[in-house]
Amino acid sequence: MIRADRSAGRQAGQTELRHYAVKLRLTGTDAAPVLEGHAAVFDQLSEDLGGFREKIAPGAFAETIKRDSVVALWNHDSNLVLGRTSAGTLDLSEDAIGLRFRNRPPDTAWFRDRALSIERKDVDGCSFGFVTERDRWSTGPGGARVRTLEKVTLLEVSPGCTFPAYPQTDVALRSMQAWLTRRGSPGLDPRRLRLRLQEHYLGSRACGQQDLKWRRLRLHELKPGSGACGELDLRRRRLHLHELALQRS
Repeated sequence: MIRADRSAGRQAGQTELRHYAVKLRLTGTDAAPVLEGHAAVFDQLSEDLGGFREKIAPGAFAETIKRDSVVALWNHDSNLVLGRTSAGTLDLSEDAIGLRFRNRPPDTAWFRDRALSIERKDVDGCSFGFVTERDRWSTGPGGARVRTLEKVTLLEVSPGCTFPAYPQTDVALRSMQAWLTRRGSPGLDPRRLRLRLQEHYLGSRACGQQDLKWRRLRLHELKPGSGACGELDLRRRRLHLHELALQRS
């Protein structure tokens, strides 16, 4: 039997980031290009985000895309603004697939350079930033925890993500902790869950020099006295193997 519970309201006002591998399309003309695709997909379970999986309910963006001024950024870079809903250069809508965007980017040299990467299919990712207004937790077969985003405030959509943004899940973990407390379940160790998420990400496929720098930064956050010596040693070994692979490539 699936059990569900809801929580409402902004949770510490913190932004969360999620990434989807989508098909970016560059249409229009050379003089007036149009960038379009989906920034989010409905009812699609995410990978393990550190003790839970997540999906987005249809209608989660319905209010925010009518109410808020949402910006489109290239790869989360606030210096590279692709458009804004209030300016009429970014259109957002919900369809049967998810959150659809249609953007008329600026006629600038920096976008023309990046358009080549889209045409070559070197770039195929999109992220979005949001604040949770209402979510629902459920427990399915095997005790799997699933978070369903039912209502969010959308802050940005970011086409052109070369690497998936590291999921910001602290808000979700606090929401799950509150849900478990209401059910009378044992509390969770948020630090252990974050370590699980980091281990999952660091164990993913190599992404090149930029990802290597990110991994080094994450390793520096772990101290030998933190009780995570086993994880630290494992990640150092994986990092060493990754560096060797890059040297041979």
